[in-house]
Parts: sequence; C-alpha cells; structure tokens
Amino acid sequence: MPNRVIVNADDFGLNREKNAVIVRAFRCGLISSATLMANMPAFAQACALIHAEGLHGRVGLHVNLTHGRPLSETIANLSCFCDATGEFHLRLPRYRLWLGRATRAAIDEELEAQWQRCLYHGVRPSHLDSHQHVHNIWPVGEQLARFAAARGVPLRLARNLGNNLGPIKRLFKSLLNRRLRQLAGRCAEHVCTTADLRDQPLPAQGTLEVIAHPCNLDRDFGDAYLAPGESLAALLERRLGNVPRTAYGIVEMPVGSPGSP
Repeated sequence: MPNRVIVNADDFGLNREKNAVIVRAFRCGLISSATLMANMPAFAQACALIHAEGLHGRVGLHVNLTHGRPLSETIANLSCFCDATGEFHLRLPRYRLWLGRATRAAIDEELEAQWQRCLYHGVRPSHLDSHQHVHNIWPVGEQLARFAAARGVPLRLARNLGNNLGPIKRLFKSLLNRRLRQLAGRCAEHVCTTADLRDQPLPAQGTLEVIAHPCNLDRDFGDAYLAPGESLAALLERRLGNVPRTAYGIVEMPVGSPGSP
C-alpha cells in the first residue's frame, strides 16, 4: 500500500464547466491536486477560483503544447508543433529521441510564457505535468524536467503502472523516468490513471499519483478514464480509502538518483 496518494485533476482552466467540476471535487475531498492550463479560455477564472478557495500549493502547471494557441511566438512558426494558422498541431512522433537546439529553445520560451502567466495571476505552480502526456516524448520531457529543476518544483513521471505496458513500452518508460528523475530531481515514485487504479495491484510503498479527469455523475463523480456511470469516488474509497491524500506542494518529494528504477 502506498504511503500517500496525490489525486490530481488535469485540465483546470480548459473551460468553465471543467473548472466547476474540479472545484466541487476539491470541496468534497475527492481530489487533492490539480494542474492548470495557462493558454485556455477559462484560465483567468480558474486562477480566481484558486484564490477564492485557498488552493495555493495544490495547483501545478499543465504544460500545453498540443491544444489551442501558444503564448509565445517562436513555437507558433515551427511546423512540428503548430499549423499554418499558429494553432498547436503536434507532429512529433511519440518515440522521437532528439530535437535541435532551436526547437528546444522554442519549447523553453513557451514553458516560460505559460509559467509567467500563472505568476502574473498570483499563482505559483506547485509542480509540472503535461496535456496529453506530451512530456512522454523523450526530448520534450527533458526540457520540462530541466525547467522543473530550475524552478524548484517536482515533475510528474511517465505513467508506470498499467496492464497495457508491454515489454518494449515498459522498458522505454523506465529509461525515460530514470532520465526525468536525473534532470528534475523530485518526482512521485508511481503514476497511474484511474483505470489503472481499478485494475492493477497497488505499489507497496512510496507516493502514488493518480491522474484524474473528473466529470459530473449526478451528485457523484465519474472520470474520463472510467466506464460511463462508474463512480470515481467509490473507486478511490475502495482502493485508497485509508491512504492519506496530499499534493506536490505540501509533501516533500523524494529526490531521484541516476540509478533509480
């Protein structure tokens, strides 16, 4: 059984409906953390809710390189990230292992722009992760890890629990996570989706992050990873009812080493 769990709701700021669900989930104690999309239409409202609900230290940056318009100029002109209109339209293969210096600099510029927009609205992100798991692309993950280390915040590892991780994919993610730990320094040891939580054995110890996308289910909550009508609240209670919930900005994350698995 893990020592503690971070139940993180992605996509805070995507739209007003998502914001309302996430705030209700915080109020009910369903989630303990969320991550904020700095380039989305409901971002400013999400920041206002963070202040009103006292959620500082519980909200990170959901780095977005795949949806909407970027906040910086250089990346908008890169065809591997954006289309001719300047909208994000990622064309990088998932197993790309290298990016040129100019492309990495453009990613850094966009990371800085999204980070600074959070600070401008009075929110200092507690940690980093990414929309649509784009930092699972090796060189993109390296840039996020370096950025997280420079800002002194933890980074979400690539998902490392799940029954659809075959030998090659599991090896790739193990090597990627080792690299992310080397560069970022602080990470939760285990990461899974709500479907993994339902179907997989729990880790014996350490910190587990559960990636959630909660939605309304009458007075209950469902989740995008679960079957229609399946209760996220019941799942969390059944699998993790006795495990303390925390957030990246509250608990000290373990520091990884080059030899970490």
